[in-house]
Amino acid sequence: MSAREKRGAVVFDDIRKDYGSFTAIPQLNLSVEPGELVTLLGPSGCGKTTTLRMLAGLETPTSGRILIGGTDVSRLPPNRRDVAMVFQSYALFPHMSVAANVAYGLEAGGLGRRAARAQAEKGLDLVGLSAMGDRLPAELSGGQQQRVAVARALVLEPQVLLLDEPLSNLDARLRRKVRTEIRELQQRLGFTAVYVTHDQDEALAVSDRVVVMREGRIEQAGTPRELYEAPASEFIADFIGESNIVDCTVEKVGDGLAEIRLGGQRITVPTRSTATGPARLSVRANAISLSGPAAGQDGASGRVRSAAYLGDHVEYEIESDLGQLFAIDHANATPYAVGSDLALTFRAAGLALLP
Repeated sequence: MSAREKRGAVVFDDIRKDYGSFTAIPQLNLSVEPGELVTLLGPSGCGKTTTLRMLAGLETPTSGRILIGGTDVSRLPPNRRDVAMVFQSYALFPHMSVAANVAYGLEAGGLGRRAARAQAEKGLDLVGLSAMGDRLPAELSGGQQQRVAVARALVLEPQVLLLDEPLSNLDARLRRKVRTEIRELQQRLGFTAVYVTHDQDEALAVSDRVVVMREGRIEQAGTPRELYEAPASEFIADFIGESNIVDCTVEKVGDGLAEIRLGGQRITVPTRSTATGPARLSVRANAISLSGPAAGQDGASGRVRSAAYLGDHVEYEIESDLGQLFAIDHANATPYAVGSDLALTFRAAGLALLP
């Protein structure tokens, strides 16, 4: 049976998880649709790994139900849940060939050696490693080893694939490559996946939906674009992408738009509120335009506190009328010197009013 035919929904129904007197997950309600890739994202200690481990059967919820494909699996052992897990450490057997590693779970589940090896070859072909079945894991790169771990999970044809920080052992360039491969594979085969990471860029790149957790609770869930462009709180705005939180004034509201005053600049931005008056605003680092003070402006004034040249852009810490700001400038290859006075204006596309 193909992964697309077996893909199952996941439901966390009033899940609570206590460790003695400490409550890691107070109450969790979350659904993952069949064929959807949902990423659990958040800082260390937010509960994302505990949630994944409860889904895998490695932890037992204190109360509530976990359903996979409509079946309550809350008290079932891992081998009866029809899930497969890709670990951060790959967990490959170093003395076995790549093909033997991929076939191991099938053989352990009772499938004959010949049939298991045939399935393993199909799995390796899925991840583009069909020519490497006879090699040992040590003869592969880190990215190739991670793809072997994915193939080993996929050949089990689980209803749900679980990925626990699968790219954290790879360097930045390889992380981008492998995350693209995982996403393309998930979309092509249509399997349901729950993915855990602390890396915001990774979450935005691979997910249908991102669930941001904080202290065991869901702070916001939505598409990557929804979380980036319409953060529901200061925590989300600060956690997803590079953002500054500043004060502004909402002067007029109508038809889902607000006219705000930010420093001396008036800007129209989307809003979910009808209130006017003082408000908090998320300002993305790349929404700040910098120019010399002689240019004149309606926004704000600032002074460069630090500047870092990073090839295709310059990062600045700026002391301004609005407070300390972090700005990314792609337009000026020659950095403004520390101590330079600047004029700051703001692009509406990178601004979001906060509830």
